[in-house]
Amino acid sequence: MWIADQWKEYEVIDCSKGEKLERWGKYILLRPDPQVIWDTKRQDRRWRKLNAHYHRSSRGGGEWEFFDLPEQWDIHYRNLTFHLKPFHFKHTGLFPEQAVNWDWFSEKIRRAGRPIKVLNLFAYTGGATLAAAAAGASVVHVDASKGMVTWAKENAVASGLGDAPIRWLVDDCVKFVEREIRRGNHYDGIIMDPPSYGRGPKGEIWKIEEKIFPLIRLCEKLLSKDPLFFLINSYTTGLQPAVLSYMLGSLIEKKHGGRVESQEIGLPVSTNGLVLPCGASGRWTV
Repeated sequence: MWIADQWKEYEVIDCSKGEKLERWGKYILLRPDPQVIWDTKRQDRRWRKLNAHYHRSSRGGGEWEFFDLPEQWDIHYRNLTFHLKPFHFKHTGLFPEQAVNWDWFSEKIRRAGRPIKVLNLFAYTGGATLAAAAAGASVVHVDASKGMVTWAKENAVASGLGDAPIRWLVDDCVKFVEREIRRGNHYDGIIMDPPSYGRGPKGEIWKIEEKIFPLIRLCEKLLSKDPLFFLINSYTTGLQPAVLSYMLGSLIEKKHGGRVESQEIGLPVSTNGLVLPCGASGRWTV
């Protein structure tokens, strides 16, 4: 498992009975997590001193209960700054487990010794975009949500990357890739963090099990003559690490050589030494 264990301002304190107790900077949040199917004694006092609690509804969805939480606050990872705020379906605007991937491709970008151009699809609030830009890459950031792209721009400014070579685009990712192929554009690194299910800006339906393999096939056509890496993230239980490896192996490694490796990604739990699984990532590199 690849573990995001370099955080200073984020921590999974404990987890039990379908919930995880987290520290986001100086604030303590309690949120549901479907991986936490065990029931252990909640001994840490912070279980009872929450700033906010997201309650899952038996009918689907849920709602926040706030005790003492600002509308927005900041958290830092290395030299990056992220604005956080609680919004729909338990999210805060950041997936901290992805830091293990940020470190991986950032090191590759820094060591490349040449200009690196990166495409980030389903780019959300820009964690991977900012990590790549901070490492020296130029980045094209694509997400179907205007609100998420605006949020990502704000994170860039907060991180001192407001003038970095980042192109911000609100677009359907598949359609953008198809246009880039027609335009003859190429990238040295590709990152994708697709949702399990979603809709594009014009109501286009995305189901990952149906769409991911054709999208990887399209993205392969965007790789440069000397590509550096390809990263896929998945939070869908049906896309296990072996499935990610098969897709990258058959579509990327077969043509470009290099090697493929896929693993679960996770976050350390400070009170008991466990690692909380948080999906899977597939990596191809030369």
